[in-house]
Amino acid sequence: MAATPKPASTVVLMDELSRVYLTKRPVTMKFMGGFHVFPGGALESHDLLVENDYVNSDEAPLSICLSHYIAAARELFEEVGILLANTIDGLPVLLPKEKEMKYRNDLVKGEIPFVRVLEQERVYFDPRCLTYIGQIITPEESPIRFDTRFFLAKLPPGQSPEPDVKEIDGASWFKPEEALTAFQHKKIKLAPPTILTLQAIIDFQKSGVLKMSVTREDLMKLLKDL
Repeated sequence: MAATPKPASTVVLMDELSRVYLTKRPVTMKFMGGFHVFPGGALESHDLLVENDYVNSDEAPLSICLSHYIAAARELFEEVGILLANTIDGLPVLLPKEKEMKYRNDLVKGEIPFVRVLEQERVYFDPRCLTYIGQIITPEESPIRFDTRFFLAKLPPGQSPEPDVKEIDGASWFKPEEALTAFQHKKIKLAPPTILTLQAIIDFQKSGVLKMSVTREDLMKLLKDL
């Protein structure tokens, strides 16, 4: 019997030079060890929040369930320290480094939900800062499966990513084309979902249309070519 896919969110973080941020998973990890991936992970129970004064979810309809947006913002903050939040006046947030690390450690341990960070700092998360790209579901053949929603986010002013060294073994900014070239020359390892997402970003930069539609056949073809 095929494993049930776990809901997950992934964030393509892009800077002002149109580069995307890829992190390298430690080779010791059982799942995709040594691969370059975008920040992301499975939804947690705390992400299933429906209403909160510090989550601006009533301004415009969202493409998908709010919990995926919250999970995306949480994972981005946990893994690389980028906080997608603003003050009540709309100004970007820059936390003191010691406070940032305390929050990130607490989130990783599951001791607080992401919305608690917002509440304690009196800052606001607007889900519209995450642009929905599309969905990829791991094929039935895989023993570990995810139903992942992909988002694009701009690097907030004044912030720079700092990976969690316990979960990440290095990270780099890449032009999407450069990442695919590095993969083709076997300089980095990329999984099919990452390859397809990079191609979607390249198409977006050429056409202005940001959308990713992936079939099981797309994934299986890439898996065979690896």
